[in-house]
Amino acid sequence: MTSPSGAPGPGGPDPRRPSLAWLLLPGLGLLVLAAISVSLGAGDFSFSGLLAGTASESWTLLVASRVPRTLALLLAGMSLAVAGLIMQMLVRNRYVEPSTAGTTESATLGILCLMLLAPDTPVIGKMLAATAFAMAGTLLFLGILRRVPLRSPFLVPLIGLVLGGVVHAVTTFFAYRHDMLQSLYAWTTGDFSGVLRGRYELLWIGFGLACAAYLAADRYTVAGMGQQFTTNLGLNHRRLTLMGLLIVSAIASVVVVTAGNIPFLGLIVPNAVSLVLGDNMRRSVPWVALLGGSFVLACDVLGRLVHPPYEIPIGTVVGIVGSALFLLLILRRKGANA
Repeated sequence: MTSPSGAPGPGGPDPRRPSLAWLLLPGLGLLVLAAISVSLGAGDFSFSGLLAGTASESWTLLVASRVPRTLALLLAGMSLAVAGLIMQMLVRNRYVEPSTAGTTESATLGILCLMLLAPDTPVIGKMLAATAFAMAGTLLFLGILRRVPLRSPFLVPLIGLVLGGVVHAVTTFFAYRHDMLQSLYAWTTGDFSGVLRGRYELLWIGFGLACAAYLAADRYTVAGMGQQFTTNLGLNHRRLTLMGLLIVSAIASVVVVTAGNIPFLGLIVPNAVSLVLGDNMRRSVPWVALLGGSFVLACDVLGRLVHPPYEIPIGTVVGIVGSALFLLLILRRKGANA
């Protein structure tokens, strides 16, 4: 149940648990999409050749490219969906996620600053710099929210989009001045076409942080009920908020460093899951992760099937599909509150 402001609420009827068959359905769909993702590509590949043991090139292609790309898609989708759920619980608004709060744009600015000041920094250093900038941008977003009267839940993502636009404009200005617009485009448009073995392993960090969020799911469920309620239960709301924002910032940074920006994912998937499972994070996190991975895989497969052997970047596909679902979500919420 949500409050009139769009925030997760502590009350309301407990939603009915789905049957076991319904819970297994997303898992089966994920396996099917993973198999399709592995089989697609410009190179010659067939499962029959692998089973016969006569196609050594197919094994090399599978291990070096197809499996790493599919794993990268799964890890990015799962971790970003969980990051969106955490941010929605902490901000207490259903329309917030890293790409609507200035977090992703701030991470991109951090990468650009490091590329200008210390271009030889290894990838892990870029990730740490992007995390620091993403954390600062998210805290700035929260600071603005505290000073703006919010008469509508839709003002929250609007403020985040405006802040993200300002940060992106600053980033574009400096990238243009230093002839780095092409690199900036690569960071702001999600694309997994260049993912190979040895170039996606940072995403396991994001997956580990998503697992850490699951271990603390009960605490974040309480934090989503407000500072006073959390304090009355003996929990440190400020510490929970900072730790949650650090997890969100690190996940967003890892994905941006590895593959670029994937918008709206952390907004659509948690809202879809909450319609069935409610606001209990302990129950929701596994299914948010499962559907997040499936959604990213489905969009990637769609982008590769539109005009083969060329492909549409997944950031573009997710942006189109996600924005349409976002509009449907807003219209549905407005209709429910009418």
